[in-house]
Amino acid sequence: MGLIEEFESVYWKDNLDVLGLDEAGRGPMAGPLVVAGVIFPKGYNNPNINDSKKLSEKKRQELVEVILKDALYTDIEIVSVDTIDTLNIYAATKQAMIDIAKRAPQSIVLSDALPFEIDDKEVISVIKGDTRSLSIAAASILAKTKRDEIMIELDAIYPEYGFKNHKGYGTKKHKEAILKYGRLDIHRKSFRFKEEV
Repeated sequence: MGLIEEFESVYWKDNLDVLGLDEAGRGPMAGPLVVAGVIFPKGYNNPNINDSKKLSEKKRQELVEVILKDALYTDIEIVSVDTIDTLNIYAATKQAMIDIAKRAPQSIVLSDALPFEIDDKEVISVIKGDTRSLSIAAASILAKTKRDEIMIELDAIYPEYGFKNHKGYGTKKHKEAILKYGRLDIHRKSFRFKEEV
């Protein structure tokens, strides 16, 4: 079964556009959260589009160009560390997904395992959506590549933290850098680890 057969094709048969939503950056200790949305033309298929975590960085970059060219609509929301710390990561992700869904021209919304409601739109929370929906998988690729790009830019500013390697996740080297150099404004206050004083 292809990625589109379980969800998109059901709605495409009824002539309905489908928005897929996914995020990158819920787990890291540093950097923003990035949420993306994608609407493909009805009947669209691309066997190369899959969960971003299953693709190489080179393949993800190649697919970004394909997705941006082929999609009817794309949207990306970058959620700041301050917003994450104020709302909490779950609420910040949900709010960004709602904002994108409200802006997008469609009535059906597929989110990657995050339930929410919007008036006049049907929202389906799909468990492991980035492996079961073409639109969600494409959104995961856009979100992941945009976030990686931001973390590489931050690495150039703060090379001692190694952001280009761990992308803000709580690796041993990242934690050692925090202990040695201290926290930055781009570190989430909501993330602590036991070695910190």
